[in-house]
Amino acid sequence: MDREALANLAMTDDQFDSQLADCAVETQTFLAAHIATLAAPERLLAAMAHGALDGGKRLRPFLVRLSASLLDVPHEKSLAAGAALEMVHSYSLVHDDLPDMDNDELRRGKPTVWKAFDPALAILAGDALLTEAFALLSDPRTHPDPAIRAELVLTLANAAGPTGMVGGQVLDIEGETTVLDEDAIFQMQAKKTGALIRAGVEMGAILANATPAQRAELIRFGTAAGLAFQIADDILDVTATSDALGKTAGKDVAQNKSTIVARRGVEEARAVLNRAVADGLEALEDFGGEANLLRRLIGHFAERKS
Repeated sequence: MDREALANLAMTDDQFDSQLADCAVETQTFLAAHIATLAAPERLLAAMAHGALDGGKRLRPFLVRLSASLLDVPHEKSLAAGAALEMVHSYSLVHDDLPDMDNDELRRGKPTVWKAFDPALAILAGDALLTEAFALLSDPRTHPDPAIRAELVLTLANAAGPTGMVGGQVLDIEGETTVLDEDAIFQMQAKKTGALIRAGVEMGAILANATPAQRAELIRFGTAAGLAFQIADDILDVTATSDALGKTAGKDVAQNKSTIVARRGVEEARAVLNRAVADGLEALEDFGGEANLLRRLIGHFAERKS
């Protein structure tokens, strides 16, 4: 790699770190303000805030921001849609941690919602975050065009519901007692984790009124990014500590989860991860240098330590 390429890479890294941090702060501020305005019982609002605030890198809102800005949508115009996506992600974590699901007591370095409050309130807080996400997407302040708002709602609903994340979660639970083959593992992961990541990229394309070709390539990128994120997560589960992760390590082995790591081992799983990154990068070829931050993001997914 020549000096100019190295300089461009370093500049992209600096921009990436700065913009990721800015997106996290802006998403946190938006969510805190939005939750505080809701006319709901104080204890419910506290549980919602516990599940949605003060933690997480806000990678999914960042996907919305980067894919929208790639097509000239300023970041303030994609903030609400990204926050709605983050509320759905947060709800899924609140419910995943419940005693009847993963029975986890630690999330983002602090007690999970059910542990800090109680399981019943955690269920309701998750329900509230989920439904409020769609109220936010339906708000004219999110986008003035009702057709765009409707498409955002449909995209997130498909990603979050029975054909997406919820369906993937069911397959994941079934995989604890019935060994899944590799095709089934990839299908499960594409739904459980990949669907919301793919939705983040597609929501950005919707906000930008992308052409069908642009949208298709961004969805392809999102699919690859979702796979990279999940394989990296599976590897971290067996290689990182709970302190480093901010959540309980070793859960997959303890719960007999069906993963690519369990079937192939860490090194072959890394090869799958590298192929996913390569496919994601290939999907961005037609966007030129404007997509460098998205390129850096899929690399971040693959390299992350928590």
